[in-house]
Amino acid sequence: MADPSDLLIDRTLVLLRHAKAVPPETMPDLERPLADRGRADAGAAGRYLVAQGIEPDLVLCSPSKRTRETWKYVADAGVSAGDVWYDKRIYNADTDGLLDVVHDVPTEARTVVMVGHAPGIPWLADELALDGTSPERLELTQKYPTTGLAVLHLTCRWADLSANEADLVSYVVPRS
Repeated sequence: MADPSDLLIDRTLVLLRHAKAVPPETMPDLERPLADRGRADAGAAGRYLVAQGIEPDLVLCSPSKRTRETWKYVADAGVSAGDVWYDKRIYNADTDGLLDVVHDVPTEARTVVMVGHAPGIPWLADELALDGTSPERLELTQKYPTTGLAVLHLTCRWADLSANEADLVSYVVPRS
């Protein structure tokens, strides 16, 4: 059984949409790599996380080539992670599917980065964030382009996370 004091521990969830990928015309969707701009923008996302002092205990990443490459370039920019899980449930997941993945995060993890796809990542950011009126919150509901990144703060256990339980700390779209 979890320690009751765990309920009050600060946690950070970063929801990162993969960087710009090459068009899908010539290959299966899962195999699409990042475009040149995507590699540069993923590096910018990594530099943003470093500047914010965000170091994940765990990265949850879709197994698609473009999400794996996004994480690689984020990490190459100086972001170190305690562990990286490539989870096929993230690929093409809806909000409930992504929440199922988050619910499986070990209790001891304090900072988690999820690298995934639209529309699931934008939908999850919108569903979790409490404040519906800040300019950043309104912007993320209107557009969440490639390399869009939401930083959420929560105080509940990962297994208990549900709608409207996180504070939106920031929403940015890092570009090189």
